[in-house]
Amino acid sequence: MHTAVEEAVRLLRAGDVVALPTETVYGLAADALNPAAVAKIFEAKGRPSYDPLIVHIADKKQLDTVADVPEAIQKTVIQLIERFWPGPLTLVLPKKACVPDSVTAGLPSVAVRVSSNPIFKRIIQGLEKPIAAPSANRFGAISPTSANAVFAELDGRIPLIVDGGACMHGLESTIIKIEPGSPKPMITVLRPGPITVEDLKLYGKVQVANRSVVDEATEAPGQLASHYAPRTPLRLLSKPSDFTPEEGKRYALMSYRGEEKDGYLDLADFEEIMVLSPGNGKLPEAAVRFFYILRTLDQLGVDEIIAEPMFEHGMGIAMMDRLRRAAMKF
Repeated sequence: MHTAVEEAVRLLRAGDVVALPTETVYGLAADALNPAAVAKIFEAKGRPSYDPLIVHIADKKQLDTVADVPEAIQKTVIQLIERFWPGPLTLVLPKKACVPDSVTAGLPSVAVRVSSNPIFKRIIQGLEKPIAAPSANRFGAISPTSANAVFAELDGRIPLIVDGGACMHGLESTIIKIEPGSPKPMITVLRPGPITVEDLKLYGKVQVANRSVVDEATEAPGQLASHYAPRTPLRLLSKPSDFTPEEGKRYALMSYRGEEKDGYLDLADFEEIMVLSPGNGKLPEAAVRFFYILRTLDQLGVDEIIAEPMFEHGMGIAMMDRLRRAAMKF
């Protein structure tokens, strides 16, 4: 791994892109302050230029190198980064002039976080610069949580994939913006993720942004409707009675708990049933398996993937957000 870290740093310094593990999903990394390098991210992913990127910094001390923290929210920002950094929380803040417009899609704000992955940490410390790193997949496709998944998406498009094993959380970071408020600041969740609404309520009044989005300029990464979609059509059910199989069609099921009493297992003669959290319905376990199962079902060649709903609290909010976006593509 030492050689891979050194090679990753060398390529990043040379203005190239590399795929790196984080605790959320694998990221496609480039020097965030090098516009030519950032352009290679968009080229490799086929990502539209109006979709901004997250900037990763080595530690909280580097925050003021890429972002300004308004005095009105400074106390809340400090509390949040003391609690959740390093970790899967991204803050949207006014950007410094050194951050290229290509990183922020021309917006005056930048999305910033600190990854807790030890391999990523070694590489960003070796580079000594911020790293822009969206998920290491083709634009709009399923986010990769393993090096093999990155290889399947980007083989031949990038020079290096650093294999750090399976990702710990399996869902992209929570993205928030903070606005002054009385008596508490307003925290808006722009993209749900591993840091939940319940986690954030200690620090302000929390709301989740309207997730009925369209494919146009957004204020943060990961808000476009076409994100997180498999190539196979996906249908998210609200209840079992919403589905009647069509004759001659082949179906696969993404089941939440795999329980017959939930009423989904016998809706069709499914080619494959994969369960997110067998029997338990534990949302953190389901989140770790989420993109792996979605990718596996996508490779079966069925006509449609059917997805059971999950409880919309905690990390269930993030998974239902991804499923709704995946279903919107078709």
